[in-house]
Amino acid sequence: MTVFRLKQFASTSVHAAADAIRWNYDRAELIADGIVHAIGVLSGIIAATVLVVLAAVYASAINIVGVSIYVAGLLSMLVLSATYNLWPVSRAKWVLRRFDHSAIYLLIAATYTPFILELKDSLFALALLAGVWCVAILGIVLKLCYPGRFDRVAVGIYLAMGWSGMMLYDAVVKALPAMALWFVVAGGALYTCGVIFHAWQRLRFQNAIWHGFVLAGAACHYTAVLDLVLT
Repeated sequence: MTVFRLKQFASTSVHAAADAIRWNYDRAELIADGIVHAIGVLSGIIAATVLVVLAAVYASAINIVGVSIYVAGLLSMLVLSATYNLWPVSRAKWVLRRFDHSAIYLLIAATYTPFILELKDSLFALALLAGVWCVAILGIVLKLCYPGRFDRVAVGIYLAMGWSGMMLYDAVVKALPAMALWFVVAGGALYTCGVIFHAWQRLRFQNAIWHGFVLAGAACHYTAVLDLVLT
């Protein structure tokens, strides 16, 4: 069984992390993860194209802006995740890790955007959107400038950002279509459950399973945005 390992570079390297990075996956695990990512990128490109075209036909100008931001965040996450996870073990892979983790912040903020723009008359909703983007930008800066540090804290921040929208529960229930609302909640639940497998590093195919949950969660949120556009 071939095992690929990516470990921390020497502490004197500008690419070094505070904690060691392990990339202990056998060939079958890498193939499975590659299949998941290939499905994700291909489906994402097709789905994003469909969404942008439909938004241009059916949505208002402000909703087109929200959808465009969402699509940019979604595709960035899918492409950067695939690039990082499928890249051969090397110094470049460690650099790509920064962008992969940064893209998670981008996706969360971008996903919020089209929904909160539906609540544009609510100052609190707009303030929450601004706050989410500020946290995302700060998180991206930390990931790019201090790679490998605060990784466990970052997972908590991802979850907190993702569920912070519950503060708008009453307004969201009134503004969003019922189906879109349920898909938003389902997507959040899938992302949250997936974190269990992200942390369960001793489980074989753990990385592929985690990314499968990510795709399922992203598909739910995509469906919610699509319903928003068509309703």
